[in-house]
This record gives sequence, C-alpha cells and structure tokens, in this order.
Amino acid sequence: MKNIILIVVLIFSFQNNLFASEASNQNQFNQWLLENGYHQYVNLEPNPICKEEPKYSNNWYYNKCDQFQGSNNLDIKIDNKALSGTNIAYHSNPNRDTLIYYLWKYSYRDRGSHLKEFKTTNSSYDFKFNLMEDKFLKKQMKTKGILSYLYYQDGEVLIDEFSPKERLGEFLNNETKFYSMSMGKSVTSYLVGHAICEGYIDGVDARVNDWPVIKDSLYHDQKLINFLNMNTGDQKYIDEFEDGTSKLGAYEDRDIETTMRSHFRNKNTKKSKERYNYNGFVTQLILNYIKFKTGEDYKKLYSKVFNDKIKIKHSIRYGYTSFQEKNGNGHPNIMATRFDYLRIAKAIMDDYQNDTCVGKYLKEIYKRRIPKGSKEKEEPLFNRTKSYGGQFHMDFPGLKDKIIFGMGGYGGNMILIDVENSRILVVNSLHYNNKKYKYNHKKLLHDRFKKGK
Repeated sequence: MKNIILIVVLIFSFQNNLFASEASNQNQFNQWLLENGYHQYVNLEPNPICKEEPKYSNNWYYNKCDQFQGSNNLDIKIDNKALSGTNIAYHSNPNRDTLIYYLWKYSYRDRGSHLKEFKTTNSSYDFKFNLMEDKFLKKQMKTKGILSYLYYQDGEVLIDEFSPKERLGEFLNNETKFYSMSMGKSVTSYLVGHAICEGYIDGVDARVNDWPVIKDSLYHDQKLINFLNMNTGDQKYIDEFEDGTSKLGAYEDRDIETTMRSHFRNKNTKKSKERYNYNGFVTQLILNYIKFKTGEDYKKLYSKVFNDKIKIKHSIRYGYTSFQEKNGNGHPNIMATRFDYLRIAKAIMDDYQNDTCVGKYLKEIYKRRIPKGSKEKEEPLFNRTKSYGGQFHMDFPGLKDKIIFGMGGYGGNMILIDVENSRILVVNSLHYNNKKYKYNHKKLLHDRFKKGK
C-alpha cells in the first residue's frame, strides 16, 4: 500500500514540475515578445500617472510608462501530454498562435544549460543567387509548418523563401537558428569522417574496444560501422519507433557513464540480431567516442571542420549535458541558420565530388548502407527511405538512380544532397503530420531531384 501511495505522489510531483516548467517557459516567452518589439501580442496597460504622449511603433501605441502585465493575448493551446518535451505533438493541428509559441521554444528560448556556442573566426562562404519564383511553394507555405525553403543547383541558390510574414515570417530572418536533434546525427557522421582522415580513428571497421565508459555493455568491441548504421543490436533496450519513447529514459539529459551504469553495466545486456534500429543514443555514443579519441584536440577538429572547411557565417550551437566531459557529456543536437545548414550540405557534396579523404569516407558509408525495413511512422513520407548509411537516409522513393544523402528531422525538417548532380534542398519546418500539416512531398521534394529547376 505504501508503495502505491509513493508512486501516486511521485506521479503528481512529476506532473506539477512539468506544469511549473511550462509556466516558466511562458513567462520567458512573454518577456521575449516584449523585448523584441512584438508589442501587439502582449498585454500592456497605460500607467495613469504618466503624462507622456504615446508613440506609434510596431503596430502598437506605447510609451515608456506602459505597464507590462506579464501575459500575452495569444490563443496558445498546449497539449498536456507533450508538456515533458519541446516538440509539438505529432498528431496535433495547432493554430497560428500556438505555432508562434513553439517557434520561440525551438529557436529563441535560452538553451544555455544544454547548448554551447561555437563562434566562427574566418570569412564565410558566400552563395551566388539566380532566384526564380515557385507559386506552388508560396501557396504551401501559407498553410503548412515550413519556415524556410532553400534550393541550390549547379553553384547557385535558385529558390530562397521564408514563411510569409502573416504566417510566421515576422519572427524569422537569416540569423534565426533552427534546432534539430536528428539532422545533428548526420553532422556527427561528417565529424567522424574528419576524425578518421586526421588519424584519430583507424576507419569505419575499427573496433570500439578502447573506451572504458562502454565496457561491460553490448556496445563494447563492436565495429564503428555498426554504430554509424544504427544496427548495434540494441533494440531490446531502446526502440523509439515501437513504443514512441526510449526505454532508457531521458538519456539526452545524462552523460554516457550514467546511462551505462543505470541500464547496461552489470545487467548482463546482450547484443541482439543486427538490424536497423534508429535511435539517438547510438549517435550520442558516436559523438562522445570522437571526443574520447581526439582528447584535447576536439575543439581544434571542430574548428577545422566548421571554420576552415564549411566556412559558416554565424555561430552554431551544439549539445552537451551538465556532467563531466570524461564521462561523455556531448550530445549531437545542433542549432544553425538556414544558410549555414546549406553550407554544411555543400561541404559534404564538395568532399564527395572532389574525392577527398572525407569524400572517400562518404562513398564508403554509402557502399556499406543497410536496408531499413518500415519502422518510421512520424516523419515525412519522403524520409521513409529504403536504406540507411553512416547516419544518413539513402535510396529515396522514386529516385533509385540518384545518390542522395539525406538528413531528416522531426517536424518535417529535411536536407537532401544529390552528390552527383549538384542539387541541395534545405527545408526547415516547425511542424508536420499526415493531416493538416502534411506538405506536398512530390512537388516540394521529389520533383526537385527528378526534374531539376
């Protein structure tokens, strides 16, 4: 009986903490609206003792004596089932006001406790533009969750579109950073290629048997290619598509050592049959293995990739947990601007085409790709590819004769790189589902690579 009471108390305590956290988020959101000039969305009241004449700015009459009431006038609808996470619930069809709130939550809220900033020091790569209009795309962006759409072909940006101002565009500019965990998986793989080419890792067939943190777990002594292809045989312990959540709990907020101690070490965990099992924990292992192998040179390697190779323009943010670095506190999530995502994709394409050392790594992971099966459920249909290789989606439906490296993320985010035909598409999206927020994959994604511009 006491155990039952304790469980009930813990549940209520957990729920109360979630509600308290959400209330804190909304307070920060309201303050952000006020400080960034979106006065039309906050509740301001004139101070009766203020004699200054009101001024007009940003569609709002205000003066320095206006009183902020700590609330907004938006009709924000939060799904209580999704309070524990940042994402919009997949099956929801949110109104515009709710999208505004989640855009802030994704791109603008303070993530200092989970993301570090990497500032660029070199001059950036500048794109050439030869823009054309796509009326169908413009129409889709008026009603869907797409925030930004960039199409690059043969050395030029041909399409450059933001969500319309009346939709979400008033909150966006070229310095807005878009958050993704899943697209960070592919970026992590690109770092692996550089770590191999710099001599820190022997190759994709190197056995991960020198990292004490994962000793006595099913991951010990497996080849790196198994981690890259998400087929480490860990499906008994983590299956994010089967039950919608990780059986490891909130591993993203912990270091590798803590997860190993809680779920793997001294628990007689055994490797199951090798098969594709997409999950974030394996990528977390890969990233922290890179950090282990590079040691004090990790920041130098990171700078060499993002400053010297990619030539990003704005700072990017990368993940970590608040634990000791020696215990594996890195996380592969990433925040970057729309054009810096395009710069990352172009660097990948250039390496492949120029057959550099990293290009040879990319060709090797393409060659070693494995079949997926059909487990993805809550992603754009176009992301349900036939194969997976080295943390990239491959063999896209309807494009079997194209070598495309795909990065896909929750909410409809996509980066597609046709490495042979010099075509890149970057779609930053806030929300996606199979109902109201399902965008047209054929016209917006497939046809770009089937037909070109």
